[in-house]
Amino acid sequence: MTGTRTILAGLAAGAALLALGGCELTPKTSKQTGYRGTGLAQVTNPHLKLPDDTIPPEPYPLGPDTGPRAREQYTNLQVLGDLSADEFNRLMMSITSWVAPEQGCAYCHDPANMASDAPYTKKVARRMLQMTRAVNSQWASHVKQTGVTCYTCHRGNNIPVQTWAMAPAGGLGTVRNNRHGQNRPDPNVGYASLPFDPFNSYLKGKTDEIRVASSHIFPSGKPERGVKDAEGSYGLMMHISTSLGVNCTFCHNSQSFRSWNESTPQRALAFYGIRMVRDINEDYISPLAPILPANRLGPGGDSLKVNCATCHQGKNKPLGGVSMLKDNPALGPHRRAAPIAAAPAAGAPAAGK
Repeated sequence: MTGTRTILAGLAAGAALLALGGCELTPKTSKQTGYRGTGLAQVTNPHLKLPDDTIPPEPYPLGPDTGPRAREQYTNLQVLGDLSADEFNRLMMSITSWVAPEQGCAYCHDPANMASDAPYTKKVARRMLQMTRAVNSQWASHVKQTGVTCYTCHRGNNIPVQTWAMAPAGGLGTVRNNRHGQNRPDPNVGYASLPFDPFNSYLKGKTDEIRVASSHIFPSGKPERGVKDAEGSYGLMMHISTSLGVNCTFCHNSQSFRSWNESTPQRALAFYGIRMVRDINEDYISPLAPILPANRLGPGGDSLKVNCATCHQGKNKPLGGVSMLKDNPALGPHRRAAPIAAAPAAGAPAAGK
């Protein structure tokens, strides 16, 4: 009997160690970011493995903006024709290393006719270039002067590692076993018991507002917005926290989550970031669904869309805050203007004479 108890005790201990193996037992660091007692402490795990931030080198140095324009040497240039031919070729080489390092130019182009729009990937890439320029010029309220390039999201992959799509119809379970969109361990919401798809409600486009914090019994004081609205918004907050590798106090004062006056400046950045993501999904990514093949669509037939993790990938500043725009000004808000011919000197003969 004693031997049996010993064996059972050993098995129990082994099971406990196995269960604890999934817990984070490494020491954390804590830093107070506000006045003492304001509940603004950031807790970080220095041992957490994060994506490599190594940025691929540029193909060759950026030269002066001289020479013929790209539109003069190539046909069917609908976005980058204003660049010099040299800068255009340089940017194409960079995009290849950012998005399709294994497939090369043939990932977007027909090698027999580079001007052809037959490959769907070329039409997608054209729209993504327009999107990148729009983000850098219209959403400085979030990306500031750092900006984004194709590499910010792709990191050498055809499709960014972090994307999302709508859940398939009936994906919430049967009537008898309906989880109501939650109670399933899901990394999207930090494995919390919260709705595991907050993106369709808040990041798809012209969607629901997220303001649920209230001094009343109902979110925002509106009876028509029940507790489930609060749960959905908290699920999105968990996603943002996980995507940026921060806790709630990165943006909020835990003594008053709803108070803007007592929040950090990062809360305003997040406010604009959420609206930027909505704009990207609504105006640039969702409309691409009709031209995408089945393997590039979600289970519900929609495009694979972006969320906070697509760019941030576990860090509060994508790529550690390094800006790639200085080496790729064609994607930035202040693109280099075409050179202006110098005025002829006084008394010089007019051109062509």
